[in-house]
Amino acid sequence: MLISCGDALIDFVPTRNAEGREAVMPAVGGSCLNVAIGMARLGASTGLVGGISTDMFGRMIADHAAASNVELGLATRSDHQTTLAFVRIVAGESHYAFYDAETATRNWTYRRGSILFDRVEALHVGSTTLVNDQGAAETKALIADARPTSTISFDPNCRPNLVKDKPSYLARMAEFAASADLIKMSDVDFAYLHGEEPYQQRASAMLGQGISLVVITRGNNGAIAWHAGAGQIEVQAPQVAIADTIGAGDSFQAALLFALHKQGRLARQQLKEIGADELRRVLSFAANCAGLTCTRPGADPPWSHEITWSW
Repeated sequence: MLISCGDALIDFVPTRNAEGREAVMPAVGGSCLNVAIGMARLGASTGLVGGISTDMFGRMIADHAAASNVELGLATRSDHQTTLAFVRIVAGESHYAFYDAETATRNWTYRRGSILFDRVEALHVGSTTLVNDQGAAETKALIADARPTSTISFDPNCRPNLVKDKPSYLARMAEFAASADLIKMSDVDFAYLHGEEPYQQRASAMLGQGISLVVITRGNNGAIAWHAGAGQIEVQAPQVAIADTIGAGDSFQAALLFALHKQGRLARQQLKEIGADELRRVLSFAANCAGLTCTRPGADPPWSHEITWSW
């Protein structure tokens, strides 16, 4: 099984009403839920760990996850309200305003002993759950239990408007990165976390820490990956008609993990031994999945019948 731990929320995505005025439309989202949905739709046995409300929006989330074959038995249901995020597209990038006080996601606690990690091939973490102290602490406990047998995947998916103390947040992200086997971040996240440091320099430092794979996505400019054995690999983004970019990075992450799983390269030792040609196929598949997601509004990752791969 593949597990994603973290946020599940409702995005209010931009649209236009009949008069052409700006409007918003509710859509199920949350980076870590999107990753779970993306992996499940591609055909992997997938579960979500995190907090989901029992309110109207929480029922929307649960129904959406179930319809995509995501297992919710490991999630915690509560009567805390659902996190809401309002989205605007500015210069092709999604910008968010979050309403996240006292929500089901923020009040999630990890139930130790509830997960049989010897059956979990990989655990993915990241995004808004790691901004607040409780979410970060609970996720650290989860990683500590998972790491002996499961590959750890990390995408910081930064949301600067939620960060109150940037130095502390940067230190926290560095700590999570150090516990990961695989790190994916966007170029925007990289700039927020590492400023103008060259990609190659930071990737080399991360590989030196024992991280197996570092991937940076760059929107229309494709993705670059660094691996200790396979070296540096770059793939192009597909040319598509973009509806919006919401969930594109999550779709890339989901497809990356699924493709590694499909090729038998997701387990920690197998990931260390992946070859350049294999890794290029994995990255190209992930880029194509992200591109397809961009052709439709909201976070709507592809199903297995919508995408092809060459292995």
